[in-house]
Amino acid sequence: MINLFANAVVLMGAPQGGAAGGSTSGQMMTTFVTFGLVILIFYFLIIRPQNKKQKETQKMIAALKKGDRVATIGGIRGTVTSVKDTAVVLKVDNAVKIEFSKSAVAAVLDKKQDVKDSEEDSEDAEEKE
Repeated sequence: MINLFANAVVLMGAPQGGAAGGSTSGQMMTTFVTFGLVILIFYFLIIRPQNKKQKETQKMIAALKKGDRVATIGGIRGTVTSVKDTAVVLKVDNAVKIEFSKSAVAAVLDKKQDVKDSEEDSEDAEEKE
């Protein structure tokens, strides 16, 4: 068993070209370029899109207001009845209100329209009839 390990050093052999420093610096440069390209690929394909999505989610949560229809990460859909610092209260049914953390809101389904916009829409609908 000891002879096996003693011969392992001989079997590995010396690198091609001996201990010359010229070829190892070229190999080292190739390795650095390869690592740099891998880091760039990770940045543009994984990190950057994730940061954009996180910023959009933060904007959506900051823009929540009373009357918005939302869906939570658990799949519960409801209408926002009040917005607190770190939580929102959703009206799920006639007499059912549930309080969720703002981070539990996955998507805004329908934004509440301003009063002016809804009046204009109703006037447009009346003119068409």
